[in-house]
Amino acid sequence: MGKMKRILPGFILCLLIAIISQVLSFIIPVGAATFSILIGLMIGNTFGVKSNYQIGRKFAESTLLEVSIFLLGATVSVQMIHLLGFKGLLMIVIQMTLVLIFTIWIGKKLGFGINFSYLMASGNAVCGSSAIGATAPAIHATQEEKGLAVTIVNLMGTVLMFILPLIAAVLYHSETLPTAALLGSTLQSVGQVVASGSLVNDDVKNYATIFKLIRVIFLVAVVIILSNSKRKTLTDHTNEKLKVKFPWYVIGFAALCVLYSIGVLPSWLSSVSNQSSHLLEIIALAAIGLNVNIKYILQQGKKLSLYALLIVGFQILVAIMFIQVWY
Repeated sequence: MGKMKRILPGFILCLLIAIISQVLSFIIPVGAATFSILIGLMIGNTFGVKSNYQIGRKFAESTLLEVSIFLLGATVSVQMIHLLGFKGLLMIVIQMTLVLIFTIWIGKKLGFGINFSYLMASGNAVCGSSAIGATAPAIHATQEEKGLAVTIVNLMGTVLMFILPLIAAVLYHSETLPTAALLGSTLQSVGQVVASGSLVNDDVKNYATIFKLIRVIFLVAVVIILSNSKRKTLTDHTNEKLKVKFPWYVIGFAALCVLYSIGVLPSWLSSVSNQSSHLLEIIALAAIGLNVNIKYILQQGKKLSLYALLIVGFQILVAIMFIQVWY
């Protein structure tokens, strides 16, 4: 009971930010996740977060994000792969692989640490904040590294939400499959895909969401690959073995995905899990925003901006290339 009282102040603050963000997202089609992290960032860097709010903030940042990722597993099904066919699946797998390799490589060239580069890679290749949250403990990333990666990836996705429909209108005259492939294979979070697709039409939104959810299916594989790569990198340089901490919620995500795929979980439960996961993610992003140091971002401004721009440019070019060949 005493611990609950210590958690409540920070949790309520994050919950209020999440509610305000959700309301704003109905007025301005940007997405509650982006509003949540930006409002948190503004409050944290303007007024600061008092010590009695920190326990609740940390609870929201870690535990609630973990539960959000876990529940996300009940919303994705292996059967979704059949809806796009072999070409769609191959496009996604190759593009994700190239984005992972390029993001890590260019991060190293620009002088960013391996943890931050890995978090940026998973966030851009898979599913934004959820992928970063799943990867961070597996590679022993710090809260600062996680917070910075989440902030940058969400800002990148927000900009792309509005740019990609315009690119699709010029290149594909907003045709359903090419436009959906561009949005679903490039945007970072599921919410961003839904919002961006809605700016075109319902068919594009639905197909783009399928493209995106197939990327989410590969979350577990990406976490395993990055954690093993981190371990190999460290042992090659130090001859010390890194104990990989594989998060419980990634295992839970995979288990729910299997249960949903074989029909054990009913559709109504999947819908509840989806809504709950979304709410918990928004609360967690508020907590992450409250802890982001804007001064550090400004200090890294030019290099971070270049990093983000190169990743975005690469993702768009690769997607356009595959769409040109297959669609």
